[in-house]
Amino acid sequence: MAIAVIDTEATAVSALRHRIGDEFVAACGLLKDCTGRIVVLGMGKSGHIGGKIAATLASTGSPAFFVHPGEASHGDLGMITAGDTVLAISNSGETDEILMLLPILKRAGVPLIAICGRRSSSLAAECDVYLDVSVAEEACPFDLAPTASTTATLAMGDALAIALLEERGFTEEDFSRTHPAGRLGRRLLLHVNDVMVKGGAVPKATASADFSAVLLEMTRKGLGMTAIVDPHDRLLGVFTDGDLRRVLEAGVDLHQANISELMTRNSITVRDDILAAEAVRVMEEKKINALLVVNEQRAVIGALNMHTLLSAGVV
Repeated sequence: MAIAVIDTEATAVSALRHRIGDEFVAACGLLKDCTGRIVVLGMGKSGHIGGKIAATLASTGSPAFFVHPGEASHGDLGMITAGDTVLAISNSGETDEILMLLPILKRAGVPLIAICGRRSSSLAAECDVYLDVSVAEEACPFDLAPTASTTATLAMGDALAIALLEERGFTEEDFSRTHPAGRLGRRLLLHVNDVMVKGGAVPKATASADFSAVLLEMTRKGLGMTAIVDPHDRLLGVFTDGDLRRVLEAGVDLHQANISELMTRNSITVRDDILAAEAVRVMEEKKINALLVVNEQRAVIGALNMHTLLSAGVV
């Protein structure tokens, strides 16, 4: 039965492919040109789906909210104003609570888009644009409980939201502004400057420092590396725990070693104004576990490693 439900709903969603045409484009046009808010209406299960569609629209650059049709006729209709566009959801197209609102909305000149399962319905006839979400059958064995029809409606709502996102040129940075909390927000909002260690926590040594001082700095600061700098803090190179292993394997006399000969020159660095998520991408691409942060003069101003990024919730 579970497999049959999934197959039925998959078929219902797949059938929508052939209904994406002029009417869908017209609906997108009305929603894009909306100077107010997109108001989603729906009763019962359609209302639950409508709430999700409104939330998806709002979070992807198309300001929207859900209004319960029953409450609308008892005062909440005042939430809908000139400049808004209404997205009305009803599988039958005969939901009384929605039909009751249509004359008032039409008198106010509010554009109406119907997401409906019957083209011959009262709702479809009164709206400016009709989007067909009819299904051959519900997944319910009695063909009664809204299942395939609500899934198809949700998919149509997602199609509208993402098409509008693309048309508006909505970016990841825009998305981050509506999702500031949690791991997603941290990945999209945090910059390297927000998570890097700074000041005295940055492991640094000069090229004249003896080898033991470089190792002590690496151990004390706990980032698995030490930046080798000139007297003006400009980066000359980096000595990492990986370099240490290679030095030991090569049998270098550590007491006589000159750090400027053992360090890695032309080390990979980042600026502090890039996204922390971009620093993660650099580290993964270069297969390294730590990065130095430099300014325009190549002076070392910070450092980070995978543990730093993990603690900040970026990884």
